[in-house]
Amino acid sequence: MRLPDLGGSRVDGLFVPPFPDPHPKKSSLFWRFVRGWNSWIHVLFQKSYTMKMGEIRTPGLHMYIANELPLVKRIMGEWKDFPKHHLLVRTLDPAIGNSVFSANGDDWATQRAMINPAFQQTALARTFAMMRDAADALVARLHALDLRQPVNIDPLMTHVAADVIFRTLFSQSLGEADARRIHNGFNRFQRHAQSASMLRFYRLPSLGFFGRSRRAADDIHAVFAHIVRTRLDAYRTNKDRGPDDILASLLDARHPETGAPFAYDDLMGQVSTIFLAGHETSASALSWALYCLAGDPETQGRARTEVLAAAGDQPLSADMLRQLPFLRQIFRETLRLYPPVAFMPREVRCPTQMRDKALQPGAMLVVSPWLIQRNPEHWPCPHAFNPARFEDPANKATIRDAWLPFGAGPRICVGAGFATQEAVIVLATLLRAFTFHPAPGAAPEPVSRLTLRPKNGVRLVLKRLV
Repeated sequence: MRLPDLGGSRVDGLFVPPFPDPHPKKSSLFWRFVRGWNSWIHVLFQKSYTMKMGEIRTPGLHMYIANELPLVKRIMGEWKDFPKHHLLVRTLDPAIGNSVFSANGDDWATQRAMINPAFQQTALARTFAMMRDAADALVARLHALDLRQPVNIDPLMTHVAADVIFRTLFSQSLGEADARRIHNGFNRFQRHAQSASMLRFYRLPSLGFFGRSRRAADDIHAVFAHIVRTRLDAYRTNKDRGPDDILASLLDARHPETGAPFAYDDLMGQVSTIFLAGHETSASALSWALYCLAGDPETQGRARTEVLAAAGDQPLSADMLRQLPFLRQIFRETLRLYPPVAFMPREVRCPTQMRDKALQPGAMLVVSPWLIQRNPEHWPCPHAFNPARFEDPANKATIRDAWLPFGAGPRICVGAGFATQEAVIVLATLLRAFTFHPAPGAAPEPVSRLTLRPKNGVRLVLKRLV
């Protein structure tokens, strides 16, 4: 079966949102470089979606892609034997340094123990009001726009997601200028980091792309570095930890053996990790969720009916969220089709046998939610947008084993519940205020770098309901 192109289509009455049409066969070394310059998923070929384990060689890297579920479970579970690949760590260093996301082995375990208390600040009951306020502020920004013209909702989703994290981290809302700076800065960071990675894979000079990614990261850090520095100085001077937020918990954190607190650079690394991981992935998922709803009026209508039945025109409450199961399924289906982190690279530490392949130390071993979650062996009509599949008890095992947008194993993302509550609040708030329709012209094109994003944004036509 020929897979749909970027224009989107319908299969068996289901909306199929856009994704790159896979190539009929594996790309040559040259075309792999050209196609991977901007996006990893554009290198994939038809067999990529069904193979058990693939192998790719470049001049600077030996890479394997493990799609067989028992292998995936082993790789993600044995986190010490398969740490995050050193090339990924180097790529992320300008943005997050040596933090809990990029650290490996005992260093990761120590950092995780230090920051665990900070995650108490993300308790769903504690953050509900912050998320609702950020969603209401988003609606106000949309009402202020000229909605006679299509709206690029991608930077707006970055703003609301970053606003939620900003309130949780720093007890402050995020202004429009800083939100724009973050959106543009992270887009630049990803683009330059992608180019630098491809050049390293081919043992070519970085041509300044690594330096450009560092400057883009510095631009993002400038939005909140002064907050971290001011709070740290106050804490060191008179033990004033400021508001009871994530930053306050990080200021209190101590090394389990030495009792030492985070130094400024280490503190910035942890803050940057929580901020970037916490907003970028949610922003990506929200943009794609709104596009899928715009392309599927029936699903959009059912979701709006559910929200109105639960909340009417009253302010959202935590109890109301429990009455929105279909909206949660929409978010889960969006994460299946467009996992924000589409590829998870790990490193082989010791000689390892997997299937018929002998993996040597230093090789890159990739687990790909993008491929696993679009594999027809796991998911019927895998490229179609069908939230109802998550309501079917027959899919319980598949959902458990072949749905991993938050990763798996001991290093699974601790923010899964946070992200789900945030998405439900934002989507419910928007569905009560607007209808969404695809804008005329080209459909959004997904590109996969560090995260999965629409290349030129997502343009939608919004119509006011209130």
